[in-house]
Amino acid sequence: MGHKINPISYRTGITKDWKSKWFFVSRTSGAMGLKNYSRFLKEDEAIRDIIKSKVAAAGIASVEIERTSNSTRVNILTARPGFIIGRGGKGIEELNKAIETALVKVGGNKKGLSVNVEELKRTDVSAAYTAQQIAWDIEKRIPFRQAMRKRLDEVMQNKEIKGAKILISGRLDGAEISRAEWKVAGSLPLQTLRADIDYATATAFCTYGAVGIKVWLYKGEIFKKDTVATRASEEPRRPAMANRRPARERRIINPSVTPGARA
Repeated sequence: MGHKINPISYRTGITKDWKSKWFFVSRTSGAMGLKNYSRFLKEDEAIRDIIKSKVAAAGIASVEIERTSNSTRVNILTARPGFIIGRGGKGIEELNKAIETALVKVGGNKKGLSVNVEELKRTDVSAAYTAQQIAWDIEKRIPFRQAMRKRLDEVMQNKEIKGAKILISGRLDGAEISRAEWKVAGSLPLQTLRADIDYATATAFCTYGAVGIKVWLYKGEIFKKDTVATRASEEPRRPAMANRRPARERRIINPSVTPGARA
């Protein structure tokens, strides 16, 4: 299970937090409530697609979306914040307008939208930035094995990283038959839920086709006090007996009477 599923979604709510933080309250029940939920979901997808297409060269590490009743806040963690902000904030204004246009197209609400850019201080321990670097190297026609070895050595030089894995698949170096190759260093406990594993994917668009890159980084174990589930467990709970149904009345059967016979 742990070797096949996405490590981030596998640990969401346990050691990983959600990338979209919002809830909706529908005054009507049934299909109308599901419609509001689907609208918010489409808005989140549109926001992420615009950011990925407009400022992909900035080395985006993560995009978090927070909603309140009358505002939407988009937090972008990037290695090159100046690329997004631009001179005099011109770049961030253009990105904000592009997001508003995308929200209108999907029937969303553009009021109260704000975009915040944060700098990724440690690019050497980010799986997203490492995967994007490998994609850039492959697009520059650097041999994929050389790109994998270089980035893996750079990552493993950090004391925070206990293990790493890089997988590349596609028509490697223009081969006619697609295949996958990978390199592993250190330990990578994918089954352990308390393991802090950073995972990301990237795509290199070459003349001979697209090449996919996957990166896993193991940063040690997260103990109970640091997990997301700890906050939920500290909330008061109702007594267990309050949810139980009343016990059924038991019918006493006389063992001396045979089935079918009258007493």
